Amino acid sequence: MTRLFAIGLACAFAAGCGPIQSTAYLLDAEVQIQAARTAGAEKLALYEWTGANLYLEKAREEAGYSDYEVAVKFAERAAKLAAEARQKAMAAKGDVSTSSEAP
Repeated sequence: MTRLFAIGLACAFAAGCGPIQSTAYLLDAEVQIQAARTAGAEKLALYEWTGANLYLEKAREEAGYSDYEVAVKFAERAAKLAAEARQKAMAAKGDVSTSSEAP
């Protein structure tokens, strides 16, 4: 009986993690986009820059509909494209420190 209660309690806590997890991924994507903007990706990596912003917008929309799993996936794609945009922009400017880490 206590085992079923523990499993039920764990499921209840896991169900509440969706909004928190999606918010964390959305914030990470926003940070990556700001880093890309700082690197000049708006002009030097237009494809990746546009994709990152559109994915972030879609992630926010899905989070608004409480579809957190899909929001996380879109936010991950946004962060990945923003990081690519930052790297591409830094390479185009000839910056030697083109690490994949955000500043």
